Amino acid sequence: MSGDASQDVEGMDASAGHVLSLLSAESPNIKVGVGGFSMGAATAIYSACCFARGKFGNGTGYPVHLDFVVALSGWLPYARGLNNEFEDYEVGSRAASLPILLCHGRGDDVIRFRYGQMSAEKLTSFGFEDLTFKSFPSLGHYTIPEEMDEVVHWLTSKLGLEGEP
Repeated sequence: MSGDASQDVEGMDASAGHVLSLLSAESPNIKVGVGGFSMGAATAIYSACCFARGKFGNGTGYPVHLDFVVALSGWLPYARGLNNEFEDYEVGSRAASLPILLCHGRGDDVIRFRYGQMSAEKLTSFGFEDLTFKSFPSLGHYTIPEEMDEVVHWLTSKLGLEGEP
C-alpha cells in the first residue's frame, strides 16, 4: 500500500455493489449497517462514502440508507478521488449523521496503523462528524476480545440497545 498506488474504483464499486445487493433485501424498518475486517473494512468505509455521496464512484446511484459502519484494521480506498465530492450540503448532511467506528492496531504489519489513522482524518475532513477512532497498542492484523468488546459497546450505544439482552 502506498499513497501513490493506483486506485481501483471499478473493483471498489463492485465490492460495495455486492454489499448493497445484500442490504437491499432487508426490510425498510430495520437499522442497516456494514462492517468488515481488512479488505472488508475498506469496503465498509468506501460504502460509507458512497452512501454519503448518494452514488458509487462510477456515478451509479446508491439507494440504501446506512445507519452505521464498523471497520477493523482497514483503510479508505480511493481517498484522492473523493476529495471534491463532499462539498454539497446534502452529502455533508448524510456524512455528518452516519456513525462510524474505526479500530486499528498499532502493531498491524499488513495494513499499517498510519493508514487507519489517515483514513479517520480524511473521513473527518469529508464531514463525517460521528466518527470514533480507537487504537489498540499491541494489536496486529487480527482481532482481540478487547476490540470486540469495544465494537459491542459502540453498537449498543449508537443503536440505542442499552439494557437489552
